[in-house]
Amino acid sequence: MNANLLSLCERIIRRSDHDHPADDVLRLELKNQRGLAREEAAEISRSVFSYYRWRGWLEPHQPLPNQLKRAAELTAEFAKRPESFSDSELIARAVPQWIREEIQVAPAFARALQSEPRLWLRARSGHGKFVSQRLRHCRPFGEGVLSDILEYQGRDDLFRTPQFQAGDFELQDLSSQAVGLVCAPAPTETWWDVCAGEGGKMLHLSDLMQNKGLIWATDRADWRLRRLKRRAARAKVFNYRTAIWEGGARLPTKGRFDGVLVDAPCSGTGTWQRNPHARWTLTQADLKELSALQNQLLARATMGVKPAGKLIYSVCSLAWSETEAVVERFNSSGLPFTPVALLNPLKPQTPPTMKLILQPQDFGGNGMFIAAWTRAETLGATKP
Repeated sequence: MNANLLSLCERIIRRSDHDHPADDVLRLELKNQRGLAREEAAEISRSVFSYYRWRGWLEPHQPLPNQLKRAAELTAEFAKRPESFSDSELIARAVPQWIREEIQVAPAFARALQSEPRLWLRARSGHGKFVSQRLRHCRPFGEGVLSDILEYQGRDDLFRTPQFQAGDFELQDLSSQAVGLVCAPAPTETWWDVCAGEGGKMLHLSDLMQNKGLIWATDRADWRLRRLKRRAARAKVFNYRTAIWEGGARLPTKGRFDGVLVDAPCSGTGTWQRNPHARWTLTQADLKELSALQNQLLARATMGVKPAGKLIYSVCSLAWSETEAVVERFNSSGLPFTPVALLNPLKPQTPPTMKLILQPQDFGGNGMFIAAWTRAETLGATKP
């Protein structure tokens, strides 16, 4: 790496902290660089993320360039000889010590965190083969509906491809696609995507609904919904409406829904393979605050579920406070909802389970937790 690129890597790392995630800082810095080749930008990204991925092995008193060099060496060594890293070493160094109170850090989990993340695409329903033929370097995840889940192994800029511009595929993690498959919305239904963000899961719901029915997409941030609208226009998705909703008692619409998805804001511990900086900035106070928000959103969202309707809760986290604890509290709330056993859509031959936990080592996607309920067939007057 030349001196200019190394200097840019240092600047990104020094500017990254709890309130300024490294991926955001990286994106902004690369955007502001003029004349930076795509290969150079990719090299900077790899270097920054390698630094955070291997931070537990680095000597903090060493100059930052030395640490970046050592991180690159560790990345190459792990890729070539992963067995040279012992299970105990990986468990001790891959994540901060305190997280063991929240997550069982098994050897396979630690090894997955130290591996390079895989890039997953979601082709429009029935278009998996077409997208694979056009893009090349694609591997279908499975057969049937799973053939539209593609692992991309090439090096092209996918955002510039005609297929992306035409809305034939989206970049969406494998485990996030599993959430949409668990929801399984029908074309005749109405759904509410409570924390729609920039619309990744909403677009998937629309695709599964054949662009029919109706989806309400809400979020607390208007700028996210503006991006959602741009993505929806490119994907030719029209069966949705948007509204600002901050989690208050007043819902965005008086109507009730066949299905409500609460893909709640979370710590993102399930994304620590893809976003290693977050391993070192998350605090116990963050988890406490997020857990309170998740409980509130889930309880408030129940008011939008029709009798016999579905309620889906998902987070890209594996932390106990955001997963099991939220479900336990909801189940003991007295609300008229019955837990539903779920089939793993990525491995449908396995027995149903009351809570679906996708680990990074299982399929090569993010960690994800999913739980579901159905509302009683008679509508009560509960006010969470």
